[in-house]
Amino acid sequence: MPFTFKKLSVPGIILVEPKLFGDARGFFMETYKYSDFAQAGIKENFVQDNYSRSGRGVLRGLHYQKNPHAQGKLVQCLRGRIFDVAVDIRKDSPTFGRWVHAELSEENNLMLYVPPAFAHGFAVLSESADVTYKCTKEYSPESDRGIIWNDPDIKIAWPVGDPVISEKDMKHPLLKEADINFEYAG
Repeated sequence: MPFTFKKLSVPGIILVEPKLFGDARGFFMETYKYSDFAQAGIKENFVQDNYSRSGRGVLRGLHYQKNPHAQGKLVQCLRGRIFDVAVDIRKDSPTFGRWVHAELSEENNLMLYVPPAFAHGFAVLSESADVTYKCTKEYSPESDRGIIWNDPDIKIAWPVGDPVISEKDMKHPLLKEADINFEYAG
């Protein structure tokens, strides 16, 4: 199997390490293979790929889509380095409001699987970063939601001072006021 899957402290979030095959020409790696991911519990049908480029200190998030358009995401940093975050926003979950993070970079080639019902965001640690992510649902403007990046109840320890944030992301509500329709299934 060309992947190693590591479950993180919040159930459902999985760190994925692909195997790199390198030689004098460069390297090759698989970035996704349904059978291996399904065996690790990620049985998603990815339907949309997104790509972003951001400069140092840019913070994107915390984003999610409500049901029935909730998106699971498989996030990878192709160039540069990011601090990638997922927050559990399932009502009545024992880990509601808890966050986990992973540093994703072109050097470590790690990917983070963020299931539906989790908010996602990242901050750029390098001069710039190219980030790609596969999504389980297509973008739905009417379902697009967010939580303010610096919510005092979530307490994310962002490693960037004075982040660059979009006007849209600055207007997101606190978690306790967010429009969430996810229930914890147990």
